[in-house]
Amino acid sequence: MNSSPNRLVATVFGAVYLVVGALGFAVTGGVGFLATDGGLLLGIFAVNPLHNIAHLLIGAALVIAGLSGVRAAKTVNATIGAAYLLLGVVGFFLVGTSANILALNVPDHFLHLASAIVLLGVALGAERGARSVTA
Repeated sequence: MNSSPNRLVATVFGAVYLVVGALGFAVTGGVGFLATDGGLLLGIFAVNPLHNIAHLLIGAALVIAGLSGVRAAKTVNATIGAAYLLLGVVGFFLVGTSANILALNVPDHFLHLASAIVLLGVALGAERGARSVTA
């Protein structure tokens, strides 16, 4: 892998999300698939089985993009960053409602917003002048 910031961030974030997704299943035994109140990962972040699967899918997309090339990493970083920005904002309105199918809590929202800032920042700011057609 070259020293592309987009590839590096995608690969590292992807690996972290894969680990988080896998660890989430350790705290969701007995939690309903779409439960609005989940188990607490690291004692802070609420998760349910659907939330864990989402982390695994996001992690896989990021790792694959990071290992594929600059263009793929940049696209996936921007897409997931935008989705996390939306989820971070909308999530505040979902807590305590039946629409909270990912069992989100307030610490989740701040983590999603932080992830969005990093992913979007790298996607939109890094390698602006670099040619990414062949990388």
